[in-house]
Amino acid sequence: MPMKRSAALAATIAAVAFTGITVTGSSHREAPGITKTPKLDGTDFYMFRSFEPGRAEYVTLLANYLPLQDVYGGPNFFTMDPDGVYEIHIDNDGDAVEDLTFQFRFQNRYKGLTVPSGGQDIEVPLVNIGGIGPARGDTANLNLIETYSVDLIRGDRRTGAATPITNEANGSAVFRKPVDRIGDKSIPNYPPYADEHIYDIRIPGCGLAGRMFVGQRREGFVVALSEVFDLINLNPLGPTDGARPCRTRPTRSHSRNGDSPTAERSRNRHSRSSPACRCHRSGHHRRSCWARRRWTA
Repeated sequence: MPMKRSAALAATIAAVAFTGITVTGSSHREAPGITKTPKLDGTDFYMFRSFEPGRAEYVTLLANYLPLQDVYGGPNFFTMDPDGVYEIHIDNDGDAVEDLTFQFRFQNRYKGLTVPSGGQDIEVPLVNIGGIGPARGDTANLNLIETYSVDLIRGDRRTGAATPITNEANGSAVFRKPVDRIGDKSIPNYPPYADEHIYDIRIPGCGLAGRMFVGQRREGFVVALSEVFDLINLNPLGPTDGARPCRTRPTRSHSRNGDSPTAERSRNRHSRSSPACRCHRSGHHRRSCWARRRWTA
């Protein structure tokens, strides 16, 4: 299914701004600056015309953030930063200046769920206290509710006019993000639960509905990171990982398939499938997109 990357806004970046200071840095944790703000770490961004049957007139944008999410990374897992702004920019006339910006902002609400212990109800720090899903609203046992909103900004990303993107089904401007894949006991069948958070959306100024998803996705490619960072300690002609276990490989029974740490880890993706009418002006065919993240000023 075509999606554009983000927090679904699973979203994208090249600069971080804080208290008037702009800090530029690469992603994937290899730049020292971004290690201080891992929730703003933007990794990969993709743009392509949709290949799904019947959606050839749609452009898919995918933005990835917060990499290296180990499957055992609880109990709080990998929420997006409520103090951050995640953006996808579109330049539709080839002048390297954004004409459209999809701007994502997140809110995290803890419910303070309790469990009985010693005759008292004790508040727990865990994300959940029981099963979740498969429906989007099956959240009685979920201690953390993650929501987000998206604005479409025309013109300059800071001074342009912002209009909220809304849910095609009910007109709401607030969307729910699925909780991360805690494990098979908490969420027995994660894919259909996550799919419940794919939204048909109304994009201001466009007659066709788009589609959006924000949430955790499995890494789509394989890199033996621990061996690469160990002075390129690889054995390309030998068995996988040089016949030795990877030091950082997750060991949980339902770890994602793959022989590489990267293949077994996840990241948050902001994805959007937008009608092409929102991505270019008549007569212009040169388009570029990029992702950005920053702190709110």
